[in-house]
Amino acid sequence: MAETGQKIETVGVIGAGAMGRGIAQVGMTGGMAVLLYDAMAGAAAKARDAIFAQLDQMVSKGRLEDDAAAVAKTRLTVVDTMDAFAPADLVVEAIVENLAIKQEVFRKLEAIVRPDCLLASNTSSLRIASIAATCQHRARIAGLHFFNPVPLMKLVEVIRAPGTSDAAIAALVAVGERMGRLPVVVQDSPGFLVNLGGRAYTQEALRIVSEGVATPAQVDAVMRDNWGFKMGPFELMDLTGIDVNFPVSQIIHEGYFYDRRLATAPLHQLLKESGRLGRKSKQGFFAYDDAGKGVVPSADATSAAPAAEKVVLADADDEALGELLRSFGFEVSGFDDGDSAILCAPLGMDVSTYATERKLDHRRLFGLDIAGKLDKRLTLMRAPGARRDLLDAVVARLHGAGRAVTAITDSPGFIGQRIAAMVANLGCEMAQIRVATPADIDKAMTLGLNYPFGPLALADAMGLETVHTVLTQLQAITGDDRYRPSLWLRRRAQLGLSALTDD
Repeated sequence: MAETGQKIETVGVIGAGAMGRGIAQVGMTGGMAVLLYDAMAGAAAKARDAIFAQLDQMVSKGRLEDDAAAVAKTRLTVVDTMDAFAPADLVVEAIVENLAIKQEVFRKLEAIVRPDCLLASNTSSLRIASIAATCQHRARIAGLHFFNPVPLMKLVEVIRAPGTSDAAIAALVAVGERMGRLPVVVQDSPGFLVNLGGRAYTQEALRIVSEGVATPAQVDAVMRDNWGFKMGPFELMDLTGIDVNFPVSQIIHEGYFYDRRLATAPLHQLLKESGRLGRKSKQGFFAYDDAGKGVVPSADATSAAPAAEKVVLADADDEALGELLRSFGFEVSGFDDGDSAILCAPLGMDVSTYATERKLDHRRLFGLDIAGKLDKRLTLMRAPGARRDLLDAVVARLHGAGRAVTAITDSPGFIGQRIAAMVANLGCEMAQIRVATPADIDKAMTLGLNYPFGPLALADAMGLETVHTVLTQLQAITGDDRYRPSLWLRRRAQLGLSALTDD
């Protein structure tokens, strides 16, 4: 068995597809000899040519010295059989996501490699324990999950199965660092860390659209403009492909014994079954032209009505909302004149519930989401039966204040509060069930998914009490257990601690 601190000098890679090519490339540039094999005749040789072309492109862009590229090329050897892996210190499998095939490959490798050679799988969805189940020496078997495109994505998940030794984990962390990646150690669980953590962002968005609250374009605009995400959830799903993200969602949901917090929506399956797979099929949640550019409907409310002059504060003591509305040019009153629009800023509550509890006129009551950033876009929410003339007048005033407006139907938590709270809650739950350390959860989510912040940092930024309130309100109003707060979140909110506080 490779001991802690032992350097791995020769790496075998099984599979010459996009992932295998990428793993081979970072192994070469990391100073290791790489043996590349693929069961399909000629595939490894084609992969070698593609890797060399990538290295040449890096040189032309000034990202790699010419001499370094030349030396890296000498480190790659294309091999015709797995028997050539006999001298390897580590073999990484990057083939089809089929458990039986992977098990057969690992059984064959055990008869070929040295007793101290590490065996790793790049699987994104199968348990490492399942892959190792038919092997004799499980202590040396782990996961080494890279992200596509490997040379550009800095994260690598090092997956610890129940039988994996500490020495194997330490050696794989060192290999990841030598390859120029940032390793995080993750427990063997459905979806590991990043694929599990990424469910909340897209699946809560699907719920919002399925409920008729907003359109995909509106949800994406809010999450980009108000919450700082580089891509909206629907744009992201179209990019990765519905045929990819729907099955992964199902695998993870089943793997966690159908926890409602991990359930996707029927709309997700509908798009997959209809062949609307995203950019690859030119039609997903959005349509795409031949160049792959999305044809995205407007997310902005429009109004030709005269701008509202006066609004009434639903809560006369809400100084923050009153000050904000005055900055938009409204005359703000705490006295209801019976005809003006009434504005509230509910937390985790819909306008219908707010109106009922406070005995307000739901036709004139509108909710304004003041969570998140407000410099570009505002979200305005209405109850069923709302007066359109008042809505249009408020929209016109907000436009005049230089803000885009997204007008949605009633929803506890608007768009942004709901999605952000669910992202934060799932991060807390991953910490609670020890998928990884709190710090590694945040590091992995920012590096692996390009989030503007990790889920635990997001919880801290929103305020743990705020996140907890949003979720408990959602759970109470909808009756849906998917909004059940994680005990990690609940306890730290009660104690006034950071979400990053470990046990």
